Amino acid sequence: MRPLFCVSFAVSLTAALAQPPPVSDRDQAAETMVNRFFVEALTHGQAYENLRVLTGKFPGRLSGSQSLQGAVNWGQEVLQRDGADRVFTQEVSVSHWERGAPASITLISKGTRRDLAGLALGSSPSTPFGGIRAGVIEVGSLGDVERLGRAAIAGRIVFFNRAMKAEFPRTMDAYADAGDQRNRGPGVAAKYGAVAALTRSLTLAQDDVPHTGSTTYLPEVHPIPAAALGVLSADALSSALAADPQAQVALKIHTKTFRPAASQNVIGEIRGREFPDQIILVGGHLDSWDVTPGAHDDGAGIVQAIEVLRLFRALGVKPRHTLRCVLFTNEENGLAGATRYGELARAGPGRHLFAVETDNGGYAPSGFNLGSTQGTAHLRAERWRPLFEPWGIWRFVRGAGGADVNPLLLQGVTVAGLTPDSQRYFDYHHTPLDSIDKVNPRELHLGAAAIASLVWLVDTQGL
Repeated sequence: MRPLFCVSFAVSLTAALAQPPPVSDRDQAAETMVNRFFVEALTHGQAYENLRVLTGKFPGRLSGSQSLQGAVNWGQEVLQRDGADRVFTQEVSVSHWERGAPASITLISKGTRRDLAGLALGSSPSTPFGGIRAGVIEVGSLGDVERLGRAAIAGRIVFFNRAMKAEFPRTMDAYADAGDQRNRGPGVAAKYGAVAALTRSLTLAQDDVPHTGSTTYLPEVHPIPAAALGVLSADALSSALAADPQAQVALKIHTKTFRPAASQNVIGEIRGREFPDQIILVGGHLDSWDVTPGAHDDGAGIVQAIEVLRLFRALGVKPRHTLRCVLFTNEENGLAGATRYGELARAGPGRHLFAVETDNGGYAPSGFNLGSTQGTAHLRAERWRPLFEPWGIWRFVRGAGGADVNPLLLQGVTVAGLTPDSQRYFDYHHTPLDSIDKVNPRELHLGAAAIASLVWLVDTQGL
C-alpha cells in the first residue's frame, strides 16, 4: 500500500504543475500590447463594416457560384486595402451543386395534405420528374437503419428524427452529437434501399426554419434525394406517423450537379521582419450555403481574420514571423480549399508554426481550443490567461482548431480555433436567418482582438 503522505505530495505536485505560471515582468509589456489590440478593435474596428459589404453584396457564396467568385475578388481588394505586403490566390477545383427550385414536401395522412418546411441537403440528387411518394419510417439513429435492415427500409422514405440534446452545456457538442444523421444518414438509408431521406434540422430553436447542410453518400451506392425539415414540421410528421403508420410523404427536389468549378483560396500576408520563411496563419472560410447571407458562418470569421492584419498595421506592429491571412474556399461542401492549401504547405516554401481558425460564429469570445501532435498546446497557452481574462476570455482547452486548419495539424503544426459563445449559433446556422442583424459589432470586434492578441503572443513569445 502506498503511504498516504506520498499520495498527498503527488497530488499537490500535480496540481501545482497544472496551474498556469504567474505573469512575469516581461508580460507587463504584453498586457499593455494586448490591451492596445482590444482598444483599437473596439474603437476603430472595420470587421463589422466589412461584414456588411460581404453579406450585402455576396450572399449565398456556395462553391461554383458567381457570388463566391465575387467574394474572392472582394477579399483580394480588402486585403490590399488593409495593408498586406502581398496578396495572391491559390487555384482550387471545387464541387458545383445547385439547389434549383424550392423543394416540395407534403405529408399525406388520412385523406389530408399538409406542406412541410424543408430544404434539400447539399449534394442531394433530384427526384424523378414526377417526384417521389412513399411511406415513411421514423428512426433515431443510423444504427436503427442497420438493425431494421433492407426488409423494413426498402422502398420507403427514412426519417431521421433525433433532436439535438439541450442538456449539453455547449451547443457545438450537441451539434456534433446529432450531426451524423444529416452527414451520413441519407447514404446509409440508400444502402438499405430507401427511396429518399428526411432529417430533422440541426437546431435547438423551436421554429419551422429548415437548416441545410452537406450530406455524403457511399461510393458504391446510388444516392437518394435528401432534405432537412424544420423542427415544427419534423414534430408534425412524427405525430402523424404515430397516429397513422400508413402516412406518406410526397417529395420533389430539383437539384443539379455540375462538373467541378474553378475557385481560389485568397491569401494576404505581412512579411516577417526576422523569420520571413516561418508562417503564422489566421483564417476562415469564404464560402457559405446558397440560401444564406452567411454572416456568422463564416462571414464573421473572414472579417475577423482580415481585421487581424489591419490591427497589426494600425498599431505599427511588425511581426517577427510572416503573418498570413487565408480566406479558404469550399469548406461547406468539400474542403477542397483546405486540402489544396495543406498540399502546397507541405511542399513549401516556408514552414508553418501556428494556425488559428475562426469558424464558430461572431458571438462574444470565451477562449480558444488548441491542438498539437504533442497534445499540450492548450496547457502552454494557459500562461496567457491573465492577459485575456479582463476581456472575458478565459478558456484554453484541448481541441483541433477547425476543419480548414486540420490538414496543417496532421502535418505537425500547432493549431487553434476561436471559441465564441455558441448558445444562439444554431438558431441561424445554414439558414436564411444568418444575416448581419444577428451579429453584434462589439462581440465581433472582441473576437478579432482576441485572435490578434494570441497571434502576437505566439509571434513574440512562442508556444
